[in-house]
Amino acid sequence: MPATYVTEAELRTVLGIGSLYSSSVVEEVCQAAENIIKGQLWFNNYYAAARSLTDNVATLYFQEPHGMYVGQSVTITNAGSPFSGTKTITEINGALQVSALNYQNYSLTAYNYSISYAATGADQVKNPIRPTATVAAGTNVDFATVPEIREASLLIAVDIYQSRQLSNAGGVSPDGFTPSPYRMGNTLLARVRGLIANYLNPNGLVG
Repeated sequence: MPATYVTEAELRTVLGIGSLYSSSVVEEVCQAAENIIKGQLWFNNYYAAARSLTDNVATLYFQEPHGMYVGQSVTITNAGSPFSGTKTITEINGALQVSALNYQNYSLTAYNYSISYAATGADQVKNPIRPTATVAAGTNVDFATVPEIREASLLIAVDIYQSRQLSNAGGVSPDGFTPSPYRMGNTLLARVRGLIANYLNPNGLVG
């Protein structure tokens, strides 16, 4: 799906490149900027660390309490087949301790919190998901319409695109000190953090 936080047309206009370069290249830059910003924003997402499938009922397990409920529609990614996709929750478990299982000589500590839903496939014993699967429970904010988010995405997209042309385009101050000689350095997000500060995920803040 094309990027929406900063569109290909917007980036072409800002860079003044018109129809130069293929659409796939410019769109990839837009998508990369959007993904970077999305990773910082506060979504109603949960992260499943294990999965199981019994009699066409899939279960995802979490390491912390969740706010999901029976009948809710969620979008699951990175859980593998047949776990991923848009699913409707049929059962939740938020308190009971589940016994530990041994998975390929790996002692998998059971998690206290889970959701279950219909999924067709061969049975699977409880097994870990690496990296964790994302369960998106929806959000009330359309970040693609928030001006600060769009501006931050555009600034990052410009940096990414320009780094393709000149990787050392970091700039040098009058005293010769170069704070970030590479545009993709650790100041990439720092330069836009003020724009997205009101929407940062509190779970990602330290201190």
